[in-house]
Amino acid sequence: MGMKTAISLPDDLFRRADATARRLRVSRSEFYARAIAEYLSAQRGDAITERLNELYSRKPAEVDARLHHAQIRSLAEDAW
Repeated sequence: MGMKTAISLPDDLFRRADATARRLRVSRSEFYARAIAEYLSAQRGDAITERLNELYSRKPAEVDARLHHAQIRSLAEDAW
């Protein structure tokens, strides 16, 4: 058993969520629990991306000059 809670939603959002829960054949509680879990997971992913961006922005990337020239040569050979 989980925690019971009461929330307020705009009428249209409630109707859409309720219809979707019925279509998926899950209870409202299950639907909201899944939606919240998915949202929190996405937020966690965003936080990881933000931390990586901050980490990588501290120092510019250094590419070996030979590798850089090889990449440039290979692009010139491709037919765009």
